[in-house]
Amino acid sequence: MTDPAAATAVAALSGKTVAITGGAGFIGSTLARRLSADPTIRVVLFDNLHRDAVTASDLLERPNVRLVRGDVRDKGALSGALAGAEHIVHMASIAGVDTVMNNPVLTMQVSMQGTMNVLEIAQSLLAAGHNIERVVDFSTSEVFGRYAFRVTEGDATALGAVGEARWTYAVSKLATEHLCHNYFKQYGMKTVSIRPFNIYGPRQVGTGAIHHFIRRALQGESLSIHNDGSQIRSWCYIDDIIDGLLLVLTRDQAVGQSFNIGNPRSTVTIHQLARDIVRLAASDSAIDYVRWDHPDVELRVPDISKARELLEFAPRVELEDGLARTIAWYREEMGL
Repeated sequence: MTDPAAATAVAALSGKTVAITGGAGFIGSTLARRLSADPTIRVVLFDNLHRDAVTASDLLERPNVRLVRGDVRDKGALSGALAGAEHIVHMASIAGVDTVMNNPVLTMQVSMQGTMNVLEIAQSLLAAGHNIERVVDFSTSEVFGRYAFRVTEGDATALGAVGEARWTYAVSKLATEHLCHNYFKQYGMKTVSIRPFNIYGPRQVGTGAIHHFIRRALQGESLSIHNDGSQIRSWCYIDDIIDGLLLVLTRDQAVGQSFNIGNPRSTVTIHQLARDIVRLAASDSAIDYVRWDHPDVELRVPDISKARELLEFAPRVELEDGLARTIAWYREEMGL
């Protein structure tokens, strides 16, 4: 069922060009799929294809979708991709805890240099008289640190210990939030930052918990959980975050703001999440508990009151339903 507010947002983008950095990834490609269903909306995906959810799909067959391969640290290549866009969604980043810990310098370069490039290009386009209606920056719920219960956008953020690679992603994302807000304050650029909370769903690529659990459960393999699995997360189905994205792209009230986007109703421990996936997949997979001595997020539950009030954002897909839909997609994609 389509969210009426999100459907109105898509209609408001008719005839526009939307550029998405990191557009070949899970969330970017799903946004592109939703937008390009309207043949008048032109979608430009800018990505280095490190995480690729598009080339094996039918998305690039759509005449209004174009892929530009490149790195956000390459300002020249990025400038060509963003030229002509009225709306820019900046998602490109290094993702996944293991990847971040192994590549902390690259993580910060992609976040900070990439975001600066996006904003400088957008500013030059504005100065040349081009209409930039929105620049959306993807931040992260990790800016709240290890313990975050019903956190609001105005709550204090937590910076991890200096030298601990686990927190370089959050630190760099918090810096880009400040950067985007300052471009709004100093130059009047129509920027927005969103903090997504644990997104999952069909076509996910990477190393996320639900992606890992479902694939292994469908193959009857054991599921690995860090420590005792008591870590608590709120899970947001992909369709719901896309609705939220469409709203920040089009609602005037979004400009100059940060928003938590998630589903606090879909909150479980990692242990319970694994058990639910095994049950819904009708699997006999065992659950293994693996020692993890690195820092972790123990509790992460958002308060989404601000997004409800200013954007009319309302997550619609509950966890059991979302998991069932996701398992069904993976089952088909894996030919099982």
